[in-house]
Amino acid sequence: MPKIIGGSLHEHREQTRHKLFAALSTLMEERGFDAITLADIAAAAGVGRTAVYNHFPDKESLLVAFITDETEQYVATLERSLEDIDDPTDQLRAYVFAQAQLKRVYHLAPGPDLRSVLSRATQQRVREHVMLVEQILRRILRAGIDAGEFAEQDIDTTVPLVNACLSSRSVPEADGPARDRALDSTVTFVLRAVGARDLAAA
Repeated sequence: MPKIIGGSLHEHREQTRHKLFAALSTLMEERGFDAITLADIAAAAGVGRTAVYNHFPDKESLLVAFITDETEQYVATLERSLEDIDDPTDQLRAYVFAQAQLKRVYHLAPGPDLRSVLSRATQQRVREHVMLVEQILRRILRAGIDAGEFAEQDIDTTVPLVNACLSSRSVPEADGPARDRALDSTVTFVLRAVGARDLAAA
């Protein structure tokens, strides 16, 4: 019987899952999703290959679980950061800063774009979790438009445009003037794109 990690079977399962997520994340940075096998992931996580199948039937299921976990944590953190901000313009600034700094391993991985190697069903499941983040942006934009802080616009068009800008934006990782300028210019660009009335603090 395999050694239990943690104080209970539930803790063991959760810790094993997160070891697999960490291994997948690291391997994707190195070689891309298409070049990774479940055996590679098990070895990097320090668990037996059969342990992987106890949690996930295949590599795509593991990827979806990883993205789900990352997205849910990110959404919870973002929501907490917005709790004490009432002004829609300041909320949008906070959203842009968070998105611009977010490292999407599954978008930045080497090799083919994930959309070309995942099944249509898996692509849809990944898309459903991206929509959790989009819902926050929709809420901010609607509040800004209703308050007269943002220009009247088609939110269905604006949301993907803003997120496309943020997901492709390269921000220097090291703290310093270059990073600050990149973040500030990104915030200013997005605020102008949505027709924000007050850019004084951007």
